[in-house]
Order: sequence, then C-alpha cells, then structure tokens
Amino acid sequence: MNDVTELLQQAKQRAETMGLPYAGALTPQEAHQLKQLMPAAILLDVRSAAEWQFVGTIPYALRLEWRSFPGMVASTTFLSQLSQVVDKQACLMVLCRTGARSDEVARLACTAGYAQVFNVLNGFEGERDSHGRRGQLNGWKAAQLPWEQT
Repeated sequence: MNDVTELLQQAKQRAETMGLPYAGALTPQEAHQLKQLMPAAILLDVRSAAEWQFVGTIPYALRLEWRSFPGMVASTTFLSQLSQVVDKQACLMVLCRTGARSDEVARLACTAGYAQVFNVLNGFEGERDSHGRRGQLNGWKAAQLPWEQT
C-alpha cells in the first residue's frame, strides 16, 4: 500500500470506530501529510473570520465561514458557497477550532453528496490544557504544522 492509501484507510477505520457517517477522521498531522501527497485535496477551514484574524490561518487552506462571530449562527448560504469552490468528488478535509464545527460541516457535506469528506480531529487549537488554554495539547498548532498570523 502507498502512503495515501494507508492514510485514507486509517482515517476510514477511525471513523467507523467512532460511528461517523463520512469517509474518515484525520489527525492534523495526517491531514497535512495527505495534502502534501495529494495537492488537489482541499483543506477547508470553517472557523469564523474573527478566529482567522486573531488566532491564525493555515497558508494553503480554503477558508469558508460556517458560523459567524459573535452569535455563531450557521450560514444559510454555506452549501451554496461550498459547491461553487469545491467539486463533490474532491478529497475534502474539514478543520475548525476543536473538531466540533468541522464534524457538523463534514456531516452536512456528506449529506449534500460530497464523496470523500474527512474531519480533522482536534482542529486548529485542540482541547484546553489544565490552565484552560488551547493550542498546547493537540490540534494543528500544537503539532507545529504550518500556520501564520496576519
């Protein structure tokens, strides 16, 4: 098996174990590796514009806000916007702050007919540490994967 096949198989098995309806669940490291091996794969960051501005972004991620700050109300045009920029056959990896909103979007995209949807577990910042801070235990930033602050 090649690296891509192995990554996708691990993600699929993880999703099955977790009872998820979409193609798979990736760790941040796996998502980054998959993007390197499959440049056409889409890493979709669904955090709010405020989070992108104040917390940071991933240079190669497509950004499409699912819930807007401050009310965190779901976008009524999200699927329409997504369909304009992502083909339904694309490998779509969805990321948010902790993995919860990206799970919502992964489920929504799967229901809307996207064939290869993956949730990025623990998201950009991950779980809170013993001091209540994110970004230290797990997630994209804790894994020291590429990100920038603008």
